[in-house]
Amino acid sequence: MSEERKIPRHVAFILDGNGRWAKAKGMPRNYGHVQGAKAVEQMLFDAGELGIEYVTVYAFSTENWNRPEAEVSALMALFKKYLKSEIKTCMKNNVRSRVIGERSRLPKDVLKVVEELEETTKDNTGLTFNIAINYGSRDEITRAVKKIASKVENGEISASDITEQMINDNLDTGSMPDPDLLIRTCGEQRVSNYLLWQLAYTEFYFTDICWPDFNKAELEKAIDAYNHRTRRFGGLKKGEE
Repeated sequence: MSEERKIPRHVAFILDGNGRWAKAKGMPRNYGHVQGAKAVEQMLFDAGELGIEYVTVYAFSTENWNRPEAEVSALMALFKKYLKSEIKTCMKNNVRSRVIGERSRLPKDVLKVVEELEETTKDNTGLTFNIAINYGSRDEITRAVKKIASKVENGEISASDITEQMINDNLDTGSMPDPDLLIRTCGEQRVSNYLLWQLAYTEFYFTDICWPDFNKAELEKAIDAYNHRTRRFGGLKKGEE
């Protein structure tokens, strides 16, 4: 009798290849980003059907500001439009949506929609959808350390009170379980300053498929690969003592 397939509770994605996908079709990079956003929408529906509880996507890194100004502006306009439409979609599908990352650099109109999305969907009880915008893991860890250091300076805690759990709780994802599975598309095999703390025991899956072509069949392949891994923690299989 075969073992029941395990569905990862939390899946993180690096959405790579929008620009290359568009170029291969003779289209501008922004066309790839628009189609990539549509692929995210479909992936969320598929993930919910499969029983995945948390999805985190790497939408815009702290390093992405170095891209051409026109592309960055187009991306910010796309984020605003996408996040606005996501409010209705999340409410229809009982999805709670959050944005992680450093917010001060985001345009005010984008930040306003971010806050509206989070506030409107905060009581939903279905899948939790995290969107990483202006996110970099080193920046996230630095911000967490500064929060804790401030508490030490103010006498709220002492240095000896600092624990691994305290650091974790001060990260952008502090209230969520770590990812069980990371999926990166378009053939790249690196983590690119993404969830460095949280990926400590995560299984990695890389595919040559560009993100706009990623579909439910590809998600199923990744989950099947995940099920063929023997997850070990400190030399023990998960659940062993």
